[in-house]
Amino acid sequence: MRMADDIIQPKYTDGLVHVVVQDMQTNEVLMCAYMNEEAFKLTQETNIAHYWSRSRQKLWKKGESSGHLQKVQEILIDCDCDDILLRVEQIGGACHMGYRSCFYRSINGKIIGEKVFDPDEVY
Repeated sequence: MRMADDIIQPKYTDGLVHVVVQDMQTNEVLMCAYMNEEAFKLTQETNIAHYWSRSRQKLWKKGESSGHLQKVQEILIDCDCDDILLRVEQIGGACHMGYRSCFYRSINGKIIGEKVFDPDEVY
């Protein structure tokens, strides 16, 4: 589907679309999240990442409480229009556990990521 201004619209499943977030400079995958239509529009309008929290059932602006914003540099959509890739400038850490990326550990539990803040001091 396309809107009048020729923006490709994602296909929402149960009102949500999956989002992968990647650092624009390093190509590191920072996190995965979901957007609803409102979050998608706000992200486009502000160039700051907005998501839908499935656990809290509410819209959230990434970094709103921590200050660790994601400045959106590019929005890509996959061939089926059911996944979005945000390429961002990450301010601070992306992970609420204090790491730069949510993918900070290997499957055997070894910490491989960089801790960039103390969550107890931020949240």
